Amino acid sequence: MTNTSQTLANLSSQQKLQLIEKLRQQKEKANSAPVTLVDFSNFDQQPAYQQMKQQLMQLEAIGLQNPYFKIHQGVARNITQIGEQELINYSTYNYLGMSGDPKVSQAAKDAIDRYGTSVSASRVASGEKPIHRELEQEIANLLGVEDAIVYVGGHSTNVITISHLFGRNDLIVYDALSHNSVVQGCLYSGANLFSFAHNDGQALEQILKDKRSSYEKALIIIEGVYSMDGDIANLPKFIELKKRYKTALMIDEAHSIGVLGKSGHGIGEYFGVNPTDVDLWMGTLSKSFASCGGYIAGNHALIEYLKYTAPGFVYSVGISPPNAAAALAAIRLLNVEPERVERLHQRAKLFLQLAKERGLNTGLSDDSAVIPVIVGNSLQCIQLSQALFSRGINVQPVIYPAVSEQTARLRFFISCTHSEEQIRFTVETVADELKKIHNSL
Repeated sequence: MTNTSQTLANLSSQQKLQLIEKLRQQKEKANSAPVTLVDFSNFDQQPAYQQMKQQLMQLEAIGLQNPYFKIHQGVARNITQIGEQELINYSTYNYLGMSGDPKVSQAAKDAIDRYGTSVSASRVASGEKPIHRELEQEIANLLGVEDAIVYVGGHSTNVITISHLFGRNDLIVYDALSHNSVVQGCLYSGANLFSFAHNDGQALEQILKDKRSSYEKALIIIEGVYSMDGDIANLPKFIELKKRYKTALMIDEAHSIGVLGKSGHGIGEYFGVNPTDVDLWMGTLSKSFASCGGYIAGNHALIEYLKYTAPGFVYSVGISPPNAAAALAAIRLLNVEPERVERLHQRAKLFLQLAKERGLNTGLSDDSAVIPVIVGNSLQCIQLSQALFSRGINVQPVIYPAVSEQTARLRFFISCTHSEEQIRFTVETVADELKKIHNSL
């Protein structure tokens, strides 16, 4: 035994009680230290709020406009209107041009006429509509699995599902560049968490080799297309590791469903894998599918369990009829018009090729509709964004702390509605304006 253990063992029962009481009093004294009370009604005095306002004021002080919350008129497609100015738009996730498509819009209008604008209750209670089941089966068919569940929000889909299925006796290992919704779901789960170097199967394998045997359930989380870098997970490698170490595998397909694969059926089609080798297919309805919400697809038992027990589904209103109808129409339109996907692939490939030819740093982007142009300086990134805006191009900067200062970037989201002419003009203009900024230093 250690010296401490020996000392405790030699204490009488009365002495042990006295020691416990002494420790309790010490803890109570520590907890009674003066606390500064915060008046939440004066939120403008909160340090976090003041820090945020200070950052915005610094932009104004050097003559730069706030790049966020610009008001866009009309449908967000390859063109957008901000104020009186029409711009080529690269800040929309409308990859397949489904949002604003007459057939999709008409489906939403018809659903309103039939079911109203809200189902007005939890689906478990009394909000279930035929269109919900149709949408979920269409999603399952698209992915080649048995069933699906639709939630009202994309971010909450990850948070609810991860935190509900895994807990303190479990292990979750996730890619270091995972989306905030994945990280939040992991934290709320209370599981034992480890992140592995981005898209690094060897790093993941080392963690599983060291840790897997100590936990009941285990989960690997990756993304189909990573939204900051536009690169693709090596799915076959992760499936192999999932099988070897007896874990579950979850894929966030927010930016890959409708985009990857010849028919737009996602990363599973892209690699030609067996869909049942992935336990949790997650995706959003707000990007390729012109709606709002998220889904989990997989085997019937898993989905049935989530429908009866997941708090964010059971205690939340069901997805609205127009949103369900829009997503359903978009998926069905994708199935009959795969040329949208082919055109998207062509446009994205052209943008990436031209950007590389002009010496722009596009990072890891490959075979996706997300293409960053890495500037490497937050201030220059904002300057470039505003210079492009003045020349008729809308693209948002992503700066520190969202990314490291060395990887501050503009993020271009390509749509099948972009023309070749728009893409060629954009790349030339980006290269031209970035050169001006560098020459002015």
